[in-house]
Amino acid sequence: MDIKKKITDANTEALFRMEKIRPILVDIELEAYNIIPRMTKKTILHAGPPIKWDSMSGPLKGAIAGILVYEGLAHDLKEGYTLAASGEIEFDSNHDHDTVGPMTGITAPHQPVFVLEDPETKKKAFCTINEGRGKVLRFGGWGKDVLDRLIWMKEVLAPSLKKAIKLSGGIDIKAIIAESLHMGDEGHNRNRSGTYLFLSEIVPYLYNSVENEIAKDIFTFIKENADIFHLNLSMPHSKLIADAARDIDYCSLVVAMARNGTDIGIQVSGLGRKWFTSPATMVEGLYFPGYSEKDACLDLGDSTISEVIGIGGFSMASSPAIVSFVGGSANEAVSRTRRMYEITAGTSGTYTIPFLNFKGAPLGIDIRKVIELNETPLINTGIAHKDAGIGQIGAGLTAAPVQMFQEALRSFGKKYLI
Repeated sequence: MDIKKKITDANTEALFRMEKIRPILVDIELEAYNIIPRMTKKTILHAGPPIKWDSMSGPLKGAIAGILVYEGLAHDLKEGYTLAASGEIEFDSNHDHDTVGPMTGITAPHQPVFVLEDPETKKKAFCTINEGRGKVLRFGGWGKDVLDRLIWMKEVLAPSLKKAIKLSGGIDIKAIIAESLHMGDEGHNRNRSGTYLFLSEIVPYLYNSVENEIAKDIFTFIKENADIFHLNLSMPHSKLIADAARDIDYCSLVVAMARNGTDIGIQVSGLGRKWFTSPATMVEGLYFPGYSEKDACLDLGDSTISEVIGIGGFSMASSPAIVSFVGGSANEAVSRTRRMYEITAGTSGTYTIPFLNFKGAPLGIDIRKVIELNETPLINTGIAHKDAGIGQIGAGLTAAPVQMFQEALRSFGKKYLI
């Protein structure tokens, strides 16, 4: 069989598998190590490709030191840094454990995690619960307020939502995101509509599961963080869909793309679990008052799994309001989406873009097209301060570097063409 046909057939199969997945929120596991594969009580997972302690960015180190205090393995932040550097703690990529996390992406053994499952394949994906805005762990922030919020999330928020989710029988996150794209979201940096749709699903069960005062506190917390709360449901939903395309011989589509503040990496379906990496990029965007690019960490987080399945930066045409947060203009948002069709293998049958006459979102990043056209995936993202303890300082746009796609294509050629 002609090699091009083999690749085309493999990519078509990958798109078909992704379309079939239905990510359903089925549970919250109160302690991550009980459900995340190969996780121990001394495993800390992080965003992006695997990285050693000495090479980690400031916010990633700060978040790890903080979560070790939360875990009871360190008494304070200083002790957390010492323990993290000692070699006693195992660090690994979220993606290599069926998990994702925004920004630093920290996932610790005793944190609660959302559990999303496809009802047909029974495959699962996991993500922590979003902390909301302000000084938060995922941006490397730490302090008593951060710890108190994490404890409230573990002791009150997670058990209450768990009861409501169980009572609901499961919530279809794919359906929520498909609708939210028609309501001004793009599923990565703007999740307001998705959060409100989730609230409309969960609130009746929440009030039937816990005391009214607790339900009101949870409702208020989610509502006040509407722009961002649903991201931690959108991401494992995207992970579950992308993973359906893994390990297909001759498939040239990207199945993971993630950053850790030092490196950015991709994984390709036909090349197994190998990471192809490049130095992470600087984000160009809008900064909060008092901050500028000189204060910024390089691009950070697992949230680029959104772009892998066609939402986020690939669906900016659905969300003209996002440009007020990340920069640019509404016309540029549409132009960027149009460009992404050039480097993808097909279009989504689920996620459609009203402004483009309900055309399906661009789906399936093809490493061959990226190199042929010298056009790399567009990413819209938050910006963390380069130093730990400060947190988010802005949001903006960047493009994935071409080098990792070049390396992946060379590896693909060696495996399938020689």
